[in-house]
Amino acid sequence: MKLIIFGATGMVGKQLVQQALFNGDHVRAFGRNVYTTDYLQTENLQLVQGALFDETEVFNAINGCDAVLSAIGGASDGTDKARTLGMKNIIKQMQKTGVKRIVGIGGLGVLNASENSLLVDQNDYPAKFKAVGLEHKKAFELLRESDLNWTFVCPSDIINEGPTGSFVTNADYPPEQNNYKINAGDLALFMLNELVKNEFVKHRVGISN
Repeated sequence: MKLIIFGATGMVGKQLVQQALFNGDHVRAFGRNVYTTDYLQTENLQLVQGALFDETEVFNAINGCDAVLSAIGGASDGTDKARTLGMKNIIKQMQKTGVKRIVGIGGLGVLNASENSLLVDQNDYPAKFKAVGLEHKKAFELLRESDLNWTFVCPSDIINEGPTGSFVTNADYPPEQNNYKINAGDLALFMLNELVKNEFVKHRVGISN
């Protein structure tokens, strides 16, 4: 497949680039600092330096790809709108290019507490995670309202470790056996596998090691 990876210089983004190249995929790595990141140099890797809010740059990055992977990060205090405005622009440019498949990263708070409410909307949701949780919620709502074939992966703590291949998942709810952590490598592994298996199309996914 030909993939575009947004947030390619972050902890999960680097794992996505590395694993996708290992799988033989053609990868466009998009970010402000891609030329200063230590990627495996191969003819299957194209570095795309660009701004997430620039419509033309994001359109050109997506155009011609088979699928989009979004590992957008940023500050967690609510001041950084990359997760929402960035996702809004990605969705807009996907619709222009005709690319339909996206797997992105959200957060635990976007998962269901019950059939009609999210964890982030509960009164006992930790205050320090509320702002970023609401940003993830907005990104999820943008995906849900689109006509794209989306999957939104919603981890708790992401650990800067490689893949183990040992993790549990659950559609729309936290995993029943939830250790509230996932290796960045396993998160990337799941996202790439989901592009092939399409088991969680138009679903959120709880995941944990």
